[in-house]
Amino acid sequence: MRLSKVDRDTLAPGATLDVVKALAYRPELFGRPYSEMLQILLRGDSAWSVGERELFAGYTAYLNKCPF
Repeated sequence: MRLSKVDRDTLAPGATLDVVKALAYRPELFGRPYSEMLQILLRGDSAWSVGERELFAGYTAYLNKCPF
């Protein structure tokens, strides 16, 4: 199964990168479409700067105890 390959190829020994697993598991949903949506959200037109949006994402990840 694809997820076992993702587990085997992670950068840190024993690390589980859930976002990588999602991208590999359902690429038709979480591959290119998801990545393009994130680029629009983080880099598209907004009243907030790119840095502010990155900070929001980082803080949200922190609150969810998710490495960012």
